[in-house]
Amino acid sequence: MPAVARIDPKEVFTPEEWARFSARSSWRGLACVAGAWGLIVAAGAMFVVWPNPLTYVLAVMLIGARQLGLAILMHDAAHGALHPSQKINDWVGEWLCAAPVGVRLHAYRDYHLKHHKYTEQPEDPDIGLSAPFPVTRASLFRKIVRDLTGQTFFKQRRMQLFGALKKGQLVNPTTAHFLIFNALLLAALTLAGYWWTYFALWLVAMATWYPLITRLRNIAEHACVEAREDPFTHARTTLANVFERLFIAPYWVHFHGEHHVFMHVPCYRLQSLHNALMDKGYWSRMHISPGYFAVLSEASSKQLAPA
Repeated sequence: MPAVARIDPKEVFTPEEWARFSARSSWRGLACVAGAWGLIVAAGAMFVVWPNPLTYVLAVMLIGARQLGLAILMHDAAHGALHPSQKINDWVGEWLCAAPVGVRLHAYRDYHLKHHKYTEQPEDPDIGLSAPFPVTRASLFRKIVRDLTGQTFFKQRRMQLFGALKKGQLVNPTTAHFLIFNALLLAALTLAGYWWTYFALWLVAMATWYPLITRLRNIAEHACVEAREDPFTHARTTLANVFERLFIAPYWVHFHGEHHVFMHVPCYRLQSLHNALMDKGYWSRMHISPGYFAVLSEASSKQLAPA
């Protein structure tokens, strides 16, 4: 099928407005990366200082959400939007964002740009993430259980490992970068005297909360969205509240409808871009959900056929 339609930003914004929305800061993307790592350290320190079940659950959720945050910032780097210098953009995107969570920036970039080119068409490599929805509540519950019990995480890592072995590789480049970064992280924590936090916090978060909210992100972005020829219908925008932004949807990822229309706008400008579009009346052309519970309600609305 042909590539999806595109909208010229100048059809929507004045040159001055578009220059403001599309500008890539030399420090804001880096500040976002530093903020993600800062919150990971702070969440871990919270549990170390006040060890109890509540601080443990909060730490795992916060760390898992920032792991997703790193993946989101890697996604910005894939669009060249993390930093105006391509070398800095790619190095930070690869080693401080992608490698920690087991992704490879350049491989993801090729894959992801194809998703933008053929959004919700048969050629879209992400079509399998949205096509099954809506599902029944029981099906969604089983998916959530698999995520929170680590089944999804171990299945994905096993596929990475054995996929490399089938190709005659001891380890594929994506897994190699993941192992290198995580070995360095474990070494640093060991030198600091807190080796156990790597397993109890970082790895547990990656095996439980991170897969769950990654699934929620995928569902919210395209599931149950009636994509038509109009580019404003290709993805959903979710009006996340402060708690959802903290634990589920960091770094403005919930403005996905805006991102699909103007995919090179840096994530830290999506809020102002969204506000401008609402002021111009584009809300009438978009799929906007009031929060993630509403998204899950849409995604689990399938009814079982009568016996």
